[in-house]
Amino acid sequence: MAKKQFKTESRRLLDLMANSIYTNTDIFVRELISNASDALDKKYYRSLTDTSINAEGLRIRIELDKKNRLFTISDNGIGMDEKELEQDLGTIARSGSFDFKQELEKDDKVDIIGQFGVGFYSSFMVADRIEVTSRKCGSEEAYRWVSVNADGYEIKKAERDVEGTTIVLHLKEDTKEKKYSPYLESDMIQSLVRKYSDYIRYPIVMDVEVTRSTGEEGKTVKEIETRTVNSMTPLWKKAAKEIKQEDYDQFYEENFYDYAKPLKTLHYKVEGNTSYTALLFIPEKAPYNYYTTDYKAGLKLYSRGVFIKDEASELISDYFRFVRGLIDSDDLNLNISREILQQDHQMQLLKRSIDKKVKNALEKMLEKERDKYEAFFDSFGTQLKYGAYEDYGANKDTLIDLILFRSTYEDKYVTLKEYVSRMKEDQKDIYYACGESAEKIKAMPQLEKILEKGYEVLYFTENVDEFMATVLMNYDGKNFRSVNKGDLDLESEEEKKEIAEESIDAKDLLTSLKEALNGEVSEVRISGRLKTHPVCLVSDDGLSLNMEKVLSEMNQGGMPKANRILELNKDHPLFASLKEAHEKGEDLSDYAKLLYDQALLIAGFPIEDPLEYSRRLSEIMIKAMH
Repeated sequence: MAKKQFKTESRRLLDLMANSIYTNTDIFVRELISNASDALDKKYYRSLTDTSINAEGLRIRIELDKKNRLFTISDNGIGMDEKELEQDLGTIARSGSFDFKQELEKDDKVDIIGQFGVGFYSSFMVADRIEVTSRKCGSEEAYRWVSVNADGYEIKKAERDVEGTTIVLHLKEDTKEKKYSPYLESDMIQSLVRKYSDYIRYPIVMDVEVTRSTGEEGKTVKEIETRTVNSMTPLWKKAAKEIKQEDYDQFYEENFYDYAKPLKTLHYKVEGNTSYTALLFIPEKAPYNYYTTDYKAGLKLYSRGVFIKDEASELISDYFRFVRGLIDSDDLNLNISREILQQDHQMQLLKRSIDKKVKNALEKMLEKERDKYEAFFDSFGTQLKYGAYEDYGANKDTLIDLILFRSTYEDKYVTLKEYVSRMKEDQKDIYYACGESAEKIKAMPQLEKILEKGYEVLYFTENVDEFMATVLMNYDGKNFRSVNKGDLDLESEEEKKEIAEESIDAKDLLTSLKEALNGEVSEVRISGRLKTHPVCLVSDDGLSLNMEKVLSEMNQGGMPKANRILELNKDHPLFASLKEAHEKGEDLSDYAKLLYDQALLIAGFPIEDPLEYSRRLSEIMIKAMH
């Protein structure tokens, strides 16, 4: 028979597929196994209504011939006749599997993976000659389809003892750029089968070399043994009630290389517009590189048990990127190479469904297993905070009730819901304080008045905390309020009157101190928040001192500084001494600068000139001792 040419459009597609669409040559193994599995599916399904078809012993066989550089895969499935070889292989992108699926589209039990005539051509990435010999189920005749270098094809009669299809790839010679010989190594092929096709429902058999003892001490012999190299039954396809937690733990350890058991396992199936099975794990600890750009987030994606993609970040929102596991879906639209997901409506539905399941699991853990949830939050709480902050708070409603803070209430983790539930009747705002640690925050002078009134204060110890609060703005109608910012309005009417009177009486003193600081502060004023400490540094509404510090650490040059205010405690003996010195006409410059440096140190800022600070302190000490 004369050689036939691929149709023009098929020729272009073939060149594209063999050279561009498939970016990983390994996947030709997956594609050929998937097609063989389809052929077995078709035969099995037809046998249910046609008693003349024997569907026992269905299997896929792979054979490797290093000497002749042959990779052979065969099945005893439905097979193809001459017409089907012409249609399915002569016209690229025509799918016999798709036609079969359409015939039986009302039967949701039919499970066909392949796009025969599409994935098949990935073989040209590794082979310069492909032979397909097939005998259709119920026929005595067999035909062979042959193509060399994808330069057209021939179909002629052949011999095949049993029904099914055999594909022989004549592998290309190795080059400096690409090695093809590894595809003739048994270990390599077994590894690819386990990676891509471990859960194909039919046995995939190979001849493998094994070493056995001869019975004599120290002597062994190598033998060839036919083995099934795939496990066939995915763990996630089993009913959850049939699986022990130890099985889940072992699967997690083997597939995600974590030394610790997962903190939480989610195994469920969803049926509807987008059907899928999920096996998800919430780790106990964050990987060492979790908060770096090196960490690869995402879930493993399978389609009907066939591995499609690793680290599919499209399947879950970034704020839940700590979740590990896999999704097996029958409904996802994949592109022609199955390597790239189509960004379609189904994909978004799937992502929303997974996010919802993860959120519900975390909410349940928070409610029923508080200790376990707090352990989780120690590892991944920062991720949730960033999720609430990012995109201008677009996801804050989803995440806010999952976020914990330590607070002055027994130094324990609290939710915002718990905080608001025990607010005092006269308390208007949710108070927070920023610092490097809870211990340092507890020592802050600014907390004195708030704690005296019995108000609870949240500890903001991470850089993201205050940024998140500015995006959240409020919770349950209560505004977030920094103890170190603005006028807190904590005083009684009598206290306000006393402060106003003292401010008038000490107006010249306060002005003198401000002038001595030469623009370092916008105001020096009497404090309504200090009880025992003499001085503190606060900021006006706008950029806070903590945000200024964070932006400085991030090297955000040109950022504005916080509007600094120096507050003095009118009831502290130091204030009385300042008033007395001012009344005597003494120069208060050194005193003002010492107070400011003291306030800077308390607030966690470096002082501008440590040597000058030491000099002033020494001189004042000398004066005091004389």
